[in-house]
Formats: sequence, structure tokens, C-alpha cells
Amino acid sequence: MPEKITILYLDDEPNNLMGFKASFRLDYQILTAVDMPGALEHLENHPEIRVVFCDQRMPGFTGVDFFEEIRIKYPLPVRIMLTAFTDVEAIIGAINKGNIFRFVKKPWTETDIRGAIAEADKFYLANSMLILKNKELQRAYTELNKFAYSVSHDIRGPLSGIIGAIDLANEIDDITEIREMLSLVKKSVNKMEAYVLSMHDYYSLQRGELKITAIDFDQIVGELNAIYSVLAKVNGVSFTITTKICEVFRSDYALLRLIFSNLLSNAFKYQDRNSHNKSVEVIIEVNNNVAKISIKDTGIGIISNHVTEIFKLFYRSNSLEVGSGLGLYNVKSALVKLNGKIEVDSVLEQGSTFVVTIPSIGS
Repeated sequence: MPEKITILYLDDEPNNLMGFKASFRLDYQILTAVDMPGALEHLENHPEIRVVFCDQRMPGFTGVDFFEEIRIKYPLPVRIMLTAFTDVEAIIGAINKGNIFRFVKKPWTETDIRGAIAEADKFYLANSMLILKNKELQRAYTELNKFAYSVSHDIRGPLSGIIGAIDLANEIDDITEIREMLSLVKKSVNKMEAYVLSMHDYYSLQRGELKITAIDFDQIVGELNAIYSVLAKVNGVSFTITTKICEVFRSDYALLRLIFSNLLSNAFKYQDRNSHNKSVEVIIEVNNNVAKISIKDTGIGIISNHVTEIFKLFYRSNSLEVGSGLGLYNVKSALVKLNGKIEVDSVLEQGSTFVVTIPSIGS
């Protein structure tokens, strides 16, 4: 059964309010008020209000005054004037100041009111959709600007390094120095490759459909060990993975891999190089149709006032400035698709723990 439309009616005559509520309470959610403070309180406490009726002649103020008062703070509810008078000035004021949707003449009939509500609801839904699309366009425009900046910064930087290293290599004959230049070139190329892969993940997340299967966590653990065990050994990092899988878990395998890849990549990338007890610990648990993934590191940590910002597109804090600004954003986007969530506990110069929870899909 569809949810009832919520309507607010403001009138200083209690009999009018009672008659209105008695006539329409079965089909609509009716809220009433005898003065402006009461109406404003309803608007504050009931954001679901779609239609507002107001009598033009009120003690101390007019319907035009009321609609002018609410149209900026509460722009979505559709405004309808009730009046028993043919007042041209009131009509002009209501249109110019209150941006009313329409007039209904008193005494009203049920047919008049129902017709007005039906038309107002269509306008409300269309206007709400327009506002939503405008927000989406603004977000897309903002992200496009960020992409333009990111491409110029994150690709031109490594390219400049490569060009500079090649120019230097052309001027030297010592093989050792040439190898040093090649090492610099390799670092720049690796940085560009990481950026391109992150960009690929971003577009895959935006356009791809979920492919739900039973997840083989043994396969995931095997892949993670194959990738990160060597990296851990080379960098002197203790790397452990513990699993406790109590039931079948269904999700999108590619998105799970993306989440693991980005979080583990950061856990190794931001280790404290001066520490003698570097570690990355992964715990995977599946119970009650929920997967809980904990990734704990002994890295450099995150500044406390940056923790809430790190999942934004292209965001870089001082301690994470070498990253592309896409990895954690992609993690967050993947979790939104999977209806999951992520929590972060981090202490500067001590390490970070990321805890991901994801419900099983189609269990």
C-alpha cells in the first residue's frame, strides 16, 4: 500500500481545520496549525510534508506572508492558497513573494482539494527529481574538475621524472650512474601504472554490475599470500592472515579483491621504515551472514582530523601525499555497492586498523 501524502493546513478557524481533517484523513496524513509558529514547527519536525494549504486572511499576517517566510527554508513543499476573496493584490503578492502553486477558492469542495493535491504531488515529485539530478550533475562536475587536476598532477609528475632521467642518461657514460637513472625511470613508471590501475578500478565501479557468487576465501587468501608475502619479506614486515569461515558467503568477488588490494597496498606502503617491528595482520571472519575483515598495520598512522576525509575522491593528507587519492575512494564506492561499511582506528606513528563489514548477498 503506498505511503500517505503528508499535508499541512494552516487556518485560524478550528472548525475549518476539523472539517478538512475529517474529510481527508483516511487518504492523507493531515497536520494542522492555527498560527504561524505551529505551522513552522510542523515543517521543522516533518520533512516529508509535500503540500501546504494556508488561508489568506489570518490574524496578524496573511497567507502571502507565511509562504514568503517558508519558501527559502522549506522550498520543496508545494504551496496552495485558500481564499474567499478575489483580491488582485493578494494574488500578485502570492505569486511574486510566496511562489504559490495555485489558488483554491473558499468554500472549497472535496473535488477541488483532491484535484489540487494530485497536481501538487506530481509537481513535488518532479521538482524533487530535478533537485536530485542537479545534485548529481554538480557532483559529476566537481569530480570532473578533480580528474583534470589529478591527471595533470599525477601523470605529468612521473612523465617529467622520466624525461629528466633520460636527458641525464644521455650525458653520462658511467654504467652505474645510468642504472641509477633507469631505477628512477622504473619508479616513475610504477607510479603511473598504479595510477592507471586505480583509474580503471574507479570506472569499473561506476559502470559495472554486481556478479554475485559464493566466495572462496581460501582462493583469496592464496592470492594475497602470493602477492604480499614476497613484499613482506623484502621489507621486513611480519604478514599474517587468519580466517574463521563459519558459513557460505555470497558477494562480488572482483569488488572484494579490490577492497583487499587497496587496503593491503596502503598497509605496506605506509609502514614506518625506521621501525624494527613492522607488521600487517589480516583477520577474515564470516558469521551470521556477515563478513568482517580487519586489516591492522604498524604504519605511520593517520592524523586524527584527516580520518573522516581519507575516503573522498583525490583527497590527500600530508602523510598520504604519495598516493593517487583514488584507492580509498574506490574502497568506499565498492562498499556502497555491497551495502557494507568501513571503520578506521588510527594513531599517528603507531599504526591503523581498518575494519570492513559486508552482508552476504542473496543468502
